[in-house]
Amino acid sequence: MERNVGSTDKTARILIGALAGVVSLGILASAVPLPVILAPVLGLASVLLLVTGVTGFCGLYGLLGIDTCAVDTR
Repeated sequence: MERNVGSTDKTARILIGALAGVVSLGILASAVPLPVILAPVLGLASVLLLVTGVTGFCGLYGLLGIDTCAVDTR
C-alpha cells in the first residue's frame, strides 16, 4: 500500500475528522441542534477521514490516480 496522501492533506483530514466526530457526539448528546440522522453519517465520515489521515493512504485517491504526496527528487 503506497502512500498517496501528502502532509497538508493528512493534517486537514485529521482536523476535519476530529471536528466531525465532536459534532457527531454533540448531536447524540443533544448539545448540537441538528437532526439525529446526521450523527452516524458524521461519525462514519469522521472515522474514514481519521484513518486515511493517519495511514497516509486513501483508496478513492488510488482509484482516481490522485497523489498529493511531495515528489521525491532522488
